[in-house]
Amino acid sequence: MAGKPKLHYFNAWGRMEPIWWLLAAAGVEFEEKFLESAEDLEKLRNDGYLMFQQVPMVETDRMKLVQTTAILNYIASKYNLYGKDIKDRALIDMYTEGMADLYEMILLLPLCRPEEKDAKIALIQEKTKNRYFPAFEIVLKSHEQDYLVGNKLSWADMQLMELLYFVEELDPSLISIFPLLQALKTRISNLPTVKKFLQPGSPRKPPTNAKSVEEARKLFKS
Repeated sequence: MAGKPKLHYFNAWGRMEPIWWLLAAAGVEFEEKFLESAEDLEKLRNDGYLMFQQVPMVETDRMKLVQTTAILNYIASKYNLYGKDIKDRALIDMYTEGMADLYEMILLLPLCRPEEKDAKIALIQEKTKNRYFPAFEIVLKSHEQDYLVGNKLSWADMQLMELLYFVEELDPSLISIFPLLQALKTRISNLPTVKKFLQPGSPRKPPTNAKSVEEARKLFKS
């Protein structure tokens, strides 16, 4: 399929979010095809476009790619955001997989029961402060370079950027004790392609709220 990548998902934050961030960093324009009903999702399934019956799905280069990590791997490889060699890629894989648990906790937070929310937030705060952010602060301090791997912007930096913004929205004090992560956030936010993505009117979606959760539940009821 020639032209811009086409992204199939619903019009809200979720598992498509890291794909938006990575394409934005690469400066790649894309189209969005929003699923507005359970019937839209069922049509993709019936047409054989969703190998595992799930979105996100990205149409690009005559492929219909599913599974978020596979999509991110392809984009990172294609647009030179996956390191210079096998060692760089191993580090990028290690860092992105290391962020996955924290990312999943934040992703699922809007879905938890109201009586569980405070405990879930407290767990996110504890893990962020004592496990995840210290690890990446140490990485940046150890090599004194501008980015996590090879002193060059990569998929790992963009995944961390996304987490930094999410955590800042949840509890700004958590970032304040990590000066190198703050500096990384500022540095990447000022890259022209990323700066454009952060402006109002970009494809970036707001945090999930009760309305978007309900709409997603209706969509995925099938």
